[in-house]
Amino acid sequence: MADTKKRDYYEVLGVSKNATQDEIKKAFRRKAMECHPDQHPGDKDAEARFKELNEANEVLSDPDKRARYDQFGFNDPMSGMGGGGNPFGAGGFGFGMDDILNSFFGGMGGGMGGGSRRAGPVAGNDLQYELKLTFEEAADGCTKAFDFYRTETCDTCGGSGAKPGTSPVTCSMCNGTGQIRQSGGFMAITRTCPNCRGTGKVVTDRCPGCGGSGTKRVRRTATVKVPAGIDNGQTVVLNGQGESGLRGGPNGDLFVTVLVREHKLFERDGSNLLLEFPISFTQAALGAEVDVPTLHSSVRYKIPEGTQTGTEFRIKGQGIQRIHGTGKGDLIFRVRVETPRRLSDKQKELLRQFEDSATGKEYAGKKSFMDKIKSAFN
Repeated sequence: MADTKKRDYYEVLGVSKNATQDEIKKAFRRKAMECHPDQHPGDKDAEARFKELNEANEVLSDPDKRARYDQFGFNDPMSGMGGGGNPFGAGGFGFGMDDILNSFFGGMGGGMGGGSRRAGPVAGNDLQYELKLTFEEAADGCTKAFDFYRTETCDTCGGSGAKPGTSPVTCSMCNGTGQIRQSGGFMAITRTCPNCRGTGKVVTDRCPGCGGSGTKRVRRTATVKVPAGIDNGQTVVLNGQGESGLRGGPNGDLFVTVLVREHKLFERDGSNLLLEFPISFTQAALGAEVDVPTLHSSVRYKIPEGTQTGTEFRIKGQGIQRIHGTGKGDLIFRVRVETPRRLSDKQKELLRQFEDSATGKEYAGKKSFMDKIKSAFN
């Protein structure tokens, strides 16, 4: 009697009953990556679905088993077909997604992952460092030295991890290949040897300098030349100053990101400096020569009479060095007319006399506003 709990194998793989062997193979690869338990952590049914997929593939990828399945379904009298066959072996799921991806894409040319290879050189990790600068240091450029920590090849054992005078021995688990190959059904899975981690060698007498790791943490001093005009958050790269590579691989790089402190007077807008500059009521009305501060000195500048608050003036070449160009930006200062407070009685009287003598022409903005009011209500 047929097992009504089992799904049709063609349905499990998502192919038609007329599918070619190549179509079945492609369907299984696609489904295997979609429903592997590693892709669904916490899903208790994932393993059962993957076993069902493996079982369907074991039958349909074998022409003889497929022919019997097409004729008898799950009631094949000649074998225990449908009894939970697993092309990955009775051990269940000893393979992760990395192993499946390696089998599908990394070793197809040699019979489904059959080529043995040892782990090659690996570049060292890059490092990040944050360097604090004053506003002036960033604007003018500077040279800074700083200490940092990085992982380096052990100078006692030269990175082998073995005690001086001894050498690593060939890994007994993978016989020095660095990989373990396991077969099941039509697939062969190759994975990195867990004993030697792909090196093909194991250390039996560990180096006292690094404890057998081949690397150790070291404090180093680096010197960075910060270009003039660098801005907050920008980075200078020190090539080869990162961590040591493995098995002869190159060192990583050290990325130095600058953090620029704010200035008490200036704000930065690209290569321009921005400044808010207070002037008196009298200076704004009559005009005046004022000393405008720059980053390192001051510049004499003539404020025209009748200057309104918010008016901006530009002093060429008094900004920040252009980091990717020539010359400097400008200093742009915005005047803020300050209304006088705590006036004496005499000063108040003089202002009243001025106001009484005003004809209205002195306040172009006020006159325009009053004209708009009259137009709106007439």
